[in-house]
Amino acid sequence: MRTALVIGTGLIGTSAALALAGRGVHVHLADHDPAQARTAAAMGAGSDAEPEGPVDLVIVAVPPAHVADTLADAMRRGLARGYLDVASVKGGPRRELEAKGCDLTHYLGTHPMSGRERSGPLAASADLFEGRPWVLTPSRDTDTEVLNLALELVALCHAVPVVMDADAHDRAVALVSHTPQLVSSMVAARLQNADETAVRLCGQGIRDVTRIAASDPAMWIDILSANPGPVADVLAELADDLAETVRALRSLESGAEDAREDGAAGIADVLRRGNAGRVRVPGKHGAAPAAYDTVTVLIGDQPGELARIFADADRAGVNIEDVRIEHATGQQAGRIQLVVEPNAVQPLTVALRERGWPLRP
Repeated sequence: MRTALVIGTGLIGTSAALALAGRGVHVHLADHDPAQARTAAAMGAGSDAEPEGPVDLVIVAVPPAHVADTLADAMRRGLARGYLDVASVKGGPRRELEAKGCDLTHYLGTHPMSGRERSGPLAASADLFEGRPWVLTPSRDTDTEVLNLALELVALCHAVPVVMDADAHDRAVALVSHTPQLVSSMVAARLQNADETAVRLCGQGIRDVTRIAASDPAMWIDILSANPGPVADVLAELADDLAETVRALRSLESGAEDAREDGAAGIADVLRRGNAGRVRVPGKHGAAPAAYDTVTVLIGDQPGELARIFADADRAGVNIEDVRIEHATGQQAGRIQLVVEPNAVQPLTVALRERGWPLRP
């Protein structure tokens, strides 16, 4: 791939353009808002000048509702040898292109499983896709050259290709992406009119659950409008669990021993199933979840503290597998959980104590 045209210079489009431009591909940028394309160009993502002739690959990075029209227009104008989109739904756009009578041999639907709560070109980063799954949904009609271009794109972005059927992809993202967004927003909505004393009690649990509730509503309306059926199916199952959990909690309120035992059993069931599901979430680098332990340290909110504790762990010969920080409300301190291999707990604990770090249970 020597040349590419990215249509849509938001977070995903600009990030892909930055990755390609950084690896020697001559990238052209286009957007319905020319100022946004100019911003992406100023960041080094490419040129906002029109290409002089057909490019190797057109990458359509517009909202799902506009994908088919944008692709159809690009194909009609003969802008490239191959065309793909990066929308978060795949079945609908393909069916729309079929209905428009487009030649789908030169098209491949894709979806990089990466994003942020922020949007727009200024949120973009060349390493946004590093090590993340990038779904490809080829059909029997897909030309081999187009598939190879898509695989080259994924490789240049340092992502991991995953081949799926388009409709299977849409059912999968309904479960692992679209439903979590709605559930996070629903929980966060409970805080809108909550008493201030309750809000001040917010800890890491509520921060974890509501993190993605900060996402752009307009963007998510576009996404959910393109995949409503599969999302509704998952939410219906979730609603059944919610109704059963409410019933179990009401039973725990009851003074009758039998009802309380029944309620406790219902709560235990959903918690156990949650444990079993959580275990299936891939761990570090996408591998099977590993059994890690944590070392918890009280840390001050001053410059250099994180660097110092990481350096001390390095001196002890301990690799930090993951990090979680729980901030203390109204204080310049917090708890940092250093996630490590079980056999690293003892040497890390000894080393940190020797260097004066206050450890916590």
